[in-house]
Amino acid sequence: MFFKNKSDPANTDILNKIDKEKIPKHVAIIMDGNGRWAKKRGLPRAMGHRAGVETIREIVKTSSNLGIKYLTLYAFSTENWKRPKDEVNTLMTLLLEFLKKEIDELHKNNVVVRAIGDISQLPRQCIDELDRAYTLTKNNKGLCLNLALNYGARDEIKKAIINIANQVKKGNIGLEDIDDKLISDNLYTKGIPDPDLLIRPSGEYRISNYLLWQIAYTEFWFSDIYWPDFKPIYLYKAIYDYQNRSRRFGGV
Repeated sequence: MFFKNKSDPANTDILNKIDKEKIPKHVAIIMDGNGRWAKKRGLPRAMGHRAGVETIREIVKTSSNLGIKYLTLYAFSTENWKRPKDEVNTLMTLLLEFLKKEIDELHKNNVVVRAIGDISQLPRQCIDELDRAYTLTKNNKGLCLNLALNYGARDEIKKAIINIANQVKKGNIGLEDIDDKLISDNLYTKGIPDPDLLIRPSGEYRISNYLLWQIAYTEFWFSDIYWPDFKPIYLYKAIYDYQNRSRRFGGV
Protein backbone atom coordinates (compact mmCIF):
# COMPACT_ATOMS: atom_id res chain seq x y z
CA MET A 1 0.00 0.00 0.00
CA PHE A 2 1.41 3.36 -1.02
CA PHE A 3 0.99 6.81 0.47
CA LYS A 4 -1.18 9.25 -1.45
CA ASN A 5 0.64 12.37 -2.66
CA LYS A 6 -1.07 15.39 -4.17
CA SER A 7 -0.33 15.58 -7.88
CA ASP A 8 1.73 18.48 -9.19
CA PRO A 9 2.16 19.11 -12.96
CA ALA A 10 5.85 20.01 -12.52
CA ASN A 11 6.45 16.83 -10.56
CA THR A 12 4.62 14.75 -13.16
CA ASP A 13 6.77 16.12 -15.97
CA ILE A 14 10.11 15.10 -14.42
CA LEU A 15 8.63 11.92 -12.95
CA ASN A 16 7.69 10.74 -16.43
CA LYS A 17 11.37 10.92 -17.43
CA ILE A 18 12.48 8.58 -14.65
CA ASP A 19 13.07 4.94 -15.54
CA LYS A 20 10.97 3.07 -12.97
CA GLU A 21 13.15 -0.01 -13.50
CA LYS A 22 16.34 1.81 -12.42
CA ILE A 23 15.30 3.40 -9.15
CA PRO A 24 18.25 3.54 -6.70
CA LYS A 25 17.82 0.91 -4.02
CA HIS A 26 19.34 3.04 -1.26
CA VAL A 27 19.23 6.82 -1.01
CA ALA A 28 21.04 8.67 1.79
CA ILE A 29 20.35 12.32 2.56
CA ILE A 30 22.22 14.90 4.64
CA MET A 31 19.32 17.08 5.79
CA ASP A 32 20.94 20.52 5.93
CA GLY A 33 19.92 24.17 5.92
CA ASN A 34 17.10 24.35 8.48
CA GLY A 35 18.76 27.12 10.48
CA ARG A 36 19.64 29.22 7.44
CA TRP A 37 16.13 28.74 6.05
CA ALA A 38 14.74 30.19 9.29
CA LYS A 39 17.28 33.02 9.46
CA LYS A 40 16.47 34.07 5.91
CA ARG A 41 12.85 34.52 7.02
CA GLY A 42 13.63 36.21 10.33
CA LEU A 43 12.44 33.18 12.27
CA PRO A 44 14.02 31.30 15.19
CA ARG A 45 16.09 28.25 14.25
CA ALA A 46 13.51 26.01 15.92
CA MET A 47 11.00 26.97 13.23
CA GLY A 48 13.47 25.85 10.58
CA HIS A 49 13.81 22.45 12.23
CA ARG A 50 10.05 22.12 12.48
CA ALA A 51 9.70 22.98 8.79
CA GLY A 52 12.37 20.37 8.09
CA VAL A 53 10.21 17.69 9.72
CA GLU A 54 7.44 18.47 7.23
CA THR A 55 9.93 17.86 4.44
CA ILE A 56 10.82 14.50 5.99
CA ARG A 57 7.15 13.49 5.77
CA GLU A 58 7.01 14.40 2.09
CA ILE A 59 10.28 12.73 1.13
CA VAL A 60 9.44 9.52 3.00
CA LYS A 61 6.12 9.31 1.17
CA THR A 62 7.74 10.06 -2.17
CA SER A 63 10.51 7.51 -1.61
CA SER A 64 7.97 4.84 -0.72
CA ASN A 65 5.92 5.58 -3.81
CA LEU A 66 9.00 5.42 -6.04
CA GLY A 67 9.95 2.00 -4.72
CA ILE A 68 13.17 3.04 -3.00
CA LYS A 69 14.05 0.24 -0.57
CA TYR A 70 16.24 2.15 1.91
CA LEU A 71 16.16 5.83 2.87
CA THR A 72 18.82 6.92 5.37
CA LEU A 73 18.44 10.40 6.85
CA TYR A 74 21.21 12.18 8.76
CA ALA A 75 19.08 13.50 11.61
CA PHE A 76 21.56 14.18 14.43
CA SER A 77 25.33 13.80 14.32
CA THR A 78 27.80 13.13 17.12
CA GLU A 79 28.99 16.72 16.59
CA ASN A 80 25.51 18.22 16.97
CA TRP A 81 25.79 18.01 20.78
CA LYS A 82 27.97 21.13 20.46
CA ARG A 83 24.92 23.18 19.50
CA PRO A 84 23.13 25.34 22.10
CA LYS A 85 21.24 23.25 24.66
CA ASP A 86 17.89 24.77 23.69
CA GLU A 87 18.41 23.77 20.05
CA VAL A 88 19.40 20.21 21.00
CA ASN A 89 16.29 19.95 23.19
CA THR A 90 14.17 21.18 20.29
CA LEU A 91 15.60 18.52 17.99
CA MET A 92 14.90 15.78 20.54
CA THR A 93 11.36 17.07 21.05
CA LEU A 94 10.75 17.06 17.30
CA LEU A 95 12.06 13.50 17.06
CA LEU A 96 9.59 12.42 19.75
CA GLU A 97 6.72 14.24 18.04
CA PHE A 98 7.56 12.70 14.68
CA LEU A 99 7.67 9.17 16.04
CA LYS A 100 4.48 9.51 18.07
CA LYS A 101 2.46 11.20 15.31
CA GLU A 102 3.74 9.32 12.28
CA ILE A 103 4.49 5.77 13.39
CA ASP A 104 0.97 4.39 12.89
CA GLU A 105 0.78 5.85 9.38
CA LEU A 106 4.25 4.58 8.56
CA HIS A 107 3.36 1.13 9.85
CA LYS A 108 0.11 1.12 7.87
CA ASN A 109 2.13 1.87 4.76
CA ASN A 110 4.56 -1.01 5.35
CA VAL A 111 7.55 1.17 6.33
CA VAL A 112 10.27 -0.14 8.66
CA VAL A 113 11.63 2.49 11.07
CA ARG A 114 15.04 1.91 12.62
CA ALA A 115 17.84 4.00 14.08
CA ILE A 116 21.54 3.84 13.29
CA GLY A 117 24.08 5.41 15.60
CA ASP A 118 24.79 5.33 19.33
CA ILE A 119 21.25 5.99 20.50
CA SER A 120 22.17 5.08 24.09
CA GLN A 121 23.22 8.71 24.54
CA LEU A 122 19.78 10.08 23.56
CA PRO A 123 17.12 11.04 26.13
CA ARG A 124 15.33 8.01 27.59
CA GLN A 125 12.01 8.98 25.99
CA CYS A 126 13.61 9.07 22.54
CA ILE A 127 15.21 5.67 23.06
CA ASP A 128 11.88 4.19 24.16
CA GLU A 129 10.01 5.62 21.16
CA LEU A 130 12.67 4.42 18.73
CA ASP A 131 12.51 0.94 20.25
CA ARG A 132 8.72 0.99 20.04
CA ALA A 133 8.82 2.13 16.41
CA TYR A 134 11.21 -0.64 15.40
CA THR A 135 9.34 -3.32 17.33
CA LEU A 136 6.09 -2.31 15.63
CA THR A 137 7.48 -2.06 12.10
CA LYS A 138 10.40 -4.52 11.90
CA ASN A 139 8.44 -7.15 9.96
CA ASN A 140 7.19 -4.71 7.31
CA LYS A 141 8.33 -5.29 3.72
CA GLY A 142 8.28 -1.77 2.27
CA LEU A 143 10.65 1.16 2.58
CA CYS A 144 13.26 0.91 5.35
CA LEU A 145 13.61 4.35 6.94
CA ASN A 146 16.96 4.63 8.75
CA LEU A 147 17.29 7.59 11.10
CA ALA A 148 20.95 8.39 11.75
CA LEU A 149 20.93 9.64 15.34
CA ASN A 150 24.01 10.46 17.41
CA TYR A 151 25.77 9.10 14.35
CA GLY A 152 29.34 9.76 13.28
CA ALA A 153 31.14 7.66 10.69
CA ARG A 154 34.55 7.86 12.36
CA ASP A 155 33.03 6.74 15.65
CA GLU A 156 31.21 3.94 13.82
CA ILE A 157 34.45 2.72 12.17
CA LYS A 158 36.37 2.98 15.46
CA LYS A 159 33.75 0.81 17.21
CA ALA A 160 33.91 -1.70 14.33
CA ILE A 161 37.71 -1.92 14.66
CA ILE A 162 37.45 -2.48 18.41
CA ASN A 163 34.80 -5.20 17.93
CA ILE A 164 36.90 -6.99 15.33
CA ALA A 165 40.07 -6.67 17.44
CA ASN A 166 38.25 -8.23 20.38
CA GLN A 167 37.10 -11.12 18.20
CA VAL A 168 40.71 -11.69 17.10
CA LYS A 169 41.92 -11.43 20.71
CA LYS A 170 39.40 -14.06 21.82
CA GLY A 171 40.51 -16.35 19.01
CA ASN A 172 37.10 -16.33 17.32
CA ILE A 173 38.63 -15.12 14.06
CA GLY A 174 42.11 -14.74 12.60
CA LEU A 175 43.67 -11.71 10.91
CA GLU A 176 43.19 -13.46 7.57
CA ASP A 177 39.42 -13.40 8.17
CA ILE A 178 39.24 -9.60 8.11
CA ASP A 179 37.72 -8.49 4.81
CA ASP A 180 35.27 -5.88 3.54
CA LYS A 181 32.25 -7.98 4.51
CA LEU A 182 33.45 -8.47 8.08
CA ILE A 183 33.99 -4.75 8.48
CA SER A 184 30.56 -3.98 6.98
CA ASP A 185 28.97 -6.52 9.33
CA ASN A 186 30.38 -4.64 12.30
CA LEU A 187 28.91 -1.28 11.28
CA TYR A 188 25.54 0.15 12.30
CA THR A 189 24.35 -0.51 8.74
CA LYS A 190 24.86 -4.27 8.88
CA GLY A 191 22.52 -5.94 6.39
CA ILE A 192 21.81 -2.70 4.53
CA PRO A 193 23.27 -2.26 1.01
CA ASP A 194 25.59 0.69 0.49
CA PRO A 195 23.90 3.88 -0.73
CA ASP A 196 23.53 4.25 -4.48
CA LEU A 197 22.85 7.97 -4.21
CA LEU A 198 23.74 10.56 -1.57
CA ILE A 199 21.92 13.90 -1.60
CA ARG A 200 22.98 17.05 0.22
CA PRO A 201 20.90 20.22 -0.06
CA SER A 202 21.80 23.67 1.33
CA GLY A 203 24.76 24.54 -0.91
CA GLU A 204 27.42 22.71 1.12
CA TYR A 205 29.83 20.32 -0.62
CA ARG A 206 31.14 18.10 2.15
CA ILE A 207 30.24 14.72 3.65
CA SER A 208 30.29 15.78 7.32
CA ASN A 209 31.39 12.46 8.79
CA TYR A 210 28.49 10.55 7.21
CA LEU A 211 28.64 6.91 6.08
CA LEU A 212 32.32 7.20 5.16
CA TRP A 213 32.86 3.46 4.66
CA GLN A 214 29.53 2.91 2.90
CA ILE A 215 29.81 5.66 0.25
CA ALA A 216 32.95 4.36 -1.47
CA TYR A 217 31.07 4.08 -4.81
CA THR A 218 28.03 6.23 -4.10
CA GLU A 219 26.90 8.89 -6.58
CA PHE A 220 26.64 12.40 -5.05
CA TRP A 221 24.00 15.02 -5.83
CA PHE A 222 24.29 18.52 -4.35
CA SER A 223 21.77 21.35 -4.37
CA ASP A 224 21.63 24.88 -2.94
CA ILE A 225 18.01 24.33 -1.84
CA TYR A 226 17.61 24.42 1.94
CA TRP A 227 16.13 21.23 3.40
CA PRO A 228 12.72 22.75 4.34
CA ASP A 229 12.28 23.68 0.65
CA PHE A 230 13.44 20.29 -0.66
CA LYS A 231 10.23 19.21 -2.37
CA PRO A 232 9.68 15.87 -4.16
CA ILE A 233 10.62 17.45 -7.49
CA TYR A 234 14.23 17.75 -6.28
CA LEU A 235 14.33 14.09 -5.34
CA TYR A 236 13.03 13.29 -8.82
CA LYS A 237 15.75 15.47 -10.37
CA ALA A 238 18.43 13.77 -8.28
CA ILE A 239 17.24 10.33 -9.35
CA TYR A 240 16.99 11.39 -12.99
CA ASP A 241 20.59 12.67 -12.88
CA TYR A 242 21.67 9.46 -11.16
CA GLN A 243 20.09 7.36 -13.88
CA ASN A 244 22.04 9.25 -16.53
CA ARG A 245 25.42 8.56 -15.00
CA SER A 246 27.69 5.58 -15.75
CA ARG A 247 28.58 3.61 -12.62
CA ARG A 248 31.71 1.58 -13.40
CA PHE A 249 32.87 0.73 -9.85
CA GLY A 250 36.51 1.06 -10.90
CA GLY A 251 36.03 -0.80 -14.19
CA VAL A 252 36.00 0.46 -17.76
